[in-house]
Amino acid sequence: MADQSKTERATPRRRQKAREQGQVARSRDLVAALGAISAIMLLSWQLPEFVSNWRGLLRADLNSATGHLNQPGQLLPVWRSDFTIFRGLMVVAALSWLAATAGGVAQGGMVFAPSALTPSLDRLNPASRLGQLFSIAAVSRMLKSLLPTAAIVCLTVSLLARDWATLPALLHASGSGFVGFAAAHMFELAWKSSLVLLAWSAADYFFERQRHENDLKMSRQDMRDEFKESEGNPAVKQRIRRLQRQARRRRMLKDVERAAVVITNPTEFAIALEFNMEMPAPVVVAKGRSLLAQQIREIALWHGIPLVENPPLAHALYRAVEIGQAIPPKLYAVVAEILAAIWRAQARAAQASSATGRAS
Repeated sequence: MADQSKTERATPRRRQKAREQGQVARSRDLVAALGAISAIMLLSWQLPEFVSNWRGLLRADLNSATGHLNQPGQLLPVWRSDFTIFRGLMVVAALSWLAATAGGVAQGGMVFAPSALTPSLDRLNPASRLGQLFSIAAVSRMLKSLLPTAAIVCLTVSLLARDWATLPALLHASGSGFVGFAAAHMFELAWKSSLVLLAWSAADYFFERQRHENDLKMSRQDMRDEFKESEGNPAVKQRIRRLQRQARRRRMLKDVERAAVVITNPTEFAIALEFNMEMPAPVVVAKGRSLLAQQIREIALWHGIPLVENPPLAHALYRAVEIGQAIPPKLYAVVAEILAAIWRAQARAAQASSATGRAS
């Protein structure tokens, strides 16, 4: 009985795992029907040549026997001069095999499943084999095979009933006439039976596909478990992202020590800019708002980095420039004025300190 909780269609990952295990929708009857009908069509195409080759083979054997040409150690005439018969049979067998193989590949594609080849003791267990022989699946397969068999039997009976009136005349017919009658009816029965098998195998493939889809169905819990397996546990991923944010924040606060100036809002935003004469433009090494902005200001005060209050510039830098990027050209002039003012103030402070030192 099917699991009633499995109501969702299979996900691509579920289908891929089933394919890796060799579980694909295939009908063996369809493969056999394609091979049979292709072999019958090819044999009918090669039939005149086969008749001629067999007639020549028999004539050569009879001539060889009457002429005492078969000496010890001599190859038989069939291998000496009549290999064309077996060559034609091999061509028919090869082409019918290709047709059957193409039908199998068209159903489920090329599948290589090493897991299906793994040795298993259950396959050698007689009890499990007996259970498979007397299972519901085995009974259903037997019943399915009886349907096309019954159709072929009905087809045979209909052919015999159709030509029943001509059967007594065969008693007075020649050998070639009898052989021709039998060959024609056998060929007719063969291709009609193959069509019956082909139609039934197409229906069987449809049923196999439906059964395969039902077997692959998943419950909502299966889908959640698959999501956790493929994408990871959401709680674990959230914790990883939190740890990554904390690590990036620590590195950013460490980079504040390299800043030349910190632009503030004064309390909401704080943007640390790094610049030296070898750089083409100032670079934002840290930025933050609220609590993070307060931490940036504390680090700047601790390391003697100038704090410049400029709310418009702080807003523009915070919203337009990411960490590690240079400031846009439209802000060059404003930032250059701030840096120049800082350098002048630092130069005056240095001169004053040196003058005080000389005076002392």
